[in-house]
Amino acid sequence: MEERTRRWVAEVKHSPPALALQPGVFTWGDPVQIAESLLFSAQSSRQRKRTAYGSAMSMLCLYINRAGRTLDPGQRQILEQAKRELKRLAKKAETSQGALKARTKR
Repeated sequence: MEERTRRWVAEVKHSPPALALQPGVFTWGDPVQIAESLLFSAQSSRQRKRTAYGSAMSMLCLYINRAGRTLDPGQRQILEQAKRELKRLAKKAETSQGALKARTKR
């Protein structure tokens, strides 16, 4: 048991993620494309336990935090911009769903 608790990171690295991400998504240079891809993957997944936005943001934050100091500063900036873009996309989707619900109530 003690061995297992010490090696949980290795287990996380080798177990399949809840989201089926596109290969190399965190290395892309376009924050909009990264955010859209993460949100699409989260919306497509049946294994998530949160909202699509929450799952996508969680995956992005996990990657940034796990990379730590080894993450290139330029790529970190792109990923931070992707966070802001993800928030914008989620707000946009929430607004459009609210408008749709209002139209169907009439």
